[in-house]
Order: sequence, then C-alpha cells, then structure tokens
Amino acid sequence: MAVEGRRRRDPARRVEEIVEATERVIAARGVEGVTHRAVAAEAGVPLGATTYHFATKDDLIAAALRRSVDRFGAYLDEWVARRPDLTPEQCAVLLADAVLPPADGPERAQQVVDFELYLAALRRPALRAVAEEHNELSVRALARYTDQDTAAAAGAALMGISLRALASPTPPTRAEVERILRRVLIPNPALDAGAAPEEAR
Repeated sequence: MAVEGRRRRDPARRVEEIVEATERVIAARGVEGVTHRAVAAEAGVPLGATTYHFATKDDLIAAALRRSVDRFGAYLDEWVARRPDLTPEQCAVLLADAVLPPADGPERAQQVVDFELYLAALRRPALRAVAEEHNELSVRALARYTDQDTAAAAGAALMGISLRALASPTPPTRAEVERILRRVLIPNPALDAGAAPEEAR
C-alpha cells in the first residue's frame, strides 16, 4: 500500500511509467496495437490513469515518440562527445559499427520501436514535427565531421541502412555498410570535377 501511495503522489513518475509501457506495447504489437487498456495492463496501473494523463491513443503515441527522439538526441550527443575529432574515413568505420542492430535483444527491440514511432508520423500529421527532429539530430551530429550537404546525405543513408537491417531477410553486412558510408562521406575528386562544367553553364 505504501508503494502504491507514493505512485499516486508522484504524477510525473506515473506518466513516465505509462510512456515506458506504451513503448513496450509497440515493441510487442506495433503502433496499431496501442490502446489505453493495453498500456494500462502493461504499466500495471488502472485504466483511468492512462486516460487521465493521455486523452487519446494518439497522445500516447506522441509521448512515446517524444521520448524516443529525446533518447536518440542524448545518444548522439554522447557519441560525438566521445569522438570530437574524426576524419571522414574514421567516421565511416565507426558509423558502420554503430548502425547495424544486433540479431536480437533489447537494443534491437528499441530500434524497432523507434522506427515504428517514426513511421507513425506518415499517417499522423501532428507527429511530423517531432519525427523530423530525428533527422535534424542526425544531420547536426554528422555535421561535426563534414559539410552540411554531406551530413544530410549520410543521415539519409544511415536511416535506410537501419531500416533495411531490421526489415530485410538479407540485412546488409558490415563490409557493405562501410562501403556505402565511405562513398557518402569521403570526398570523390572525380565527382567534383564532373560537376564543374555543369556549374559553369
């Protein structure tokens, strides 16, 4: 009873529990499996607690997306802080290590949830601004090591690689990922030379 009493007196913690439970429901059933009843059961709270803090299913999904993006931003900040100076070559190698999910386990499940939430914005316009922050965070981090256009290209490549790694029956190998990232991140003089006549016209 004492524990339940403390939970009732700590609404911020109750909200956090509900959002965490929403992510677990998404991991197990996908975004369309989110209901107030499913989340309440997963969180171990009364149904009224979820509807009190989150009026609609979309409110639950939005809160989970916000948490996902904030977590991703914190991860990128830490990643960059530990590697303040990287050449494009080093960046390609280290990103190849970071982008591929493990075969199973909580890290892979978390990546699945993050993609489910990101794609939820496809049919929910209200989520799109938060979802776009995910892309902006990637580009901001990558721009520490290269120019803005290359950072944007690398961010798009990483998104595609991550999705393929999770969804394809034949996920890319680490060597393949490194080759892709090298092509994107390392300057190609031949491409630069070929662009010059076009720019002159």
